[in-house]
Amino acid sequence: MSDESAPPAPWHETLLKVLKANQVRLITYVPDRVLTPLIGAVHADGFFTVISPPREEEAVGIVAGAWMGGVRGVVLMQTSGFATLPNVLASLAVPYQIPVLMVVSERGTLGEFNIGQAMVCRTMRPVLESLGIENHTITRLDELEFIADRTIQQALLTRAPAALILSPLLTGGKTVRK
Repeated sequence: MSDESAPPAPWHETLLKVLKANQVRLITYVPDRVLTPLIGAVHADGFFTVISPPREEEAVGIVAGAWMGGVRGVVLMQTSGFATLPNVLASLAVPYQIPVLMVVSERGTLGEFNIGQAMVCRTMRPVLESLGIENHTITRLDELEFIADRTIQQALLTRAPAALILSPLLTGGKTVRK
């Protein structure tokens, strides 16, 4: 029997559960402070194979190769890392119908201090749309499990890349301490 007064699981635990439920075993990432709880959780869980390449394009290549070998994977990154991906998405993932899953911690909004992050944030969604890549911005914990699960299922069934953008409203974002 569950205790309805218990607080909900943190966002990273919910996302970890959804990845496992969908047999997403390969986790690639470029370090990111916002995603640190999720990165720590996948490292601590023997279910996952975790690789940290130096660049996001390489992470996409690793996930694409794993897909061709029968392994489901995801790329974890922050908004600025997404800026490096249009070419690899347009020339590999989209035309070869590889369901590259991306989880992006959204930077560049809601008090962002880095102008570079803000610039990329303004272009990320239009780039995803122009490439025909399904993307959803998750702002609420009560929507995370449903949206993440259905997005992963759709990517796998349609053999198309997809992005889950984790809003600072969900993760708390990155802030500057004065």
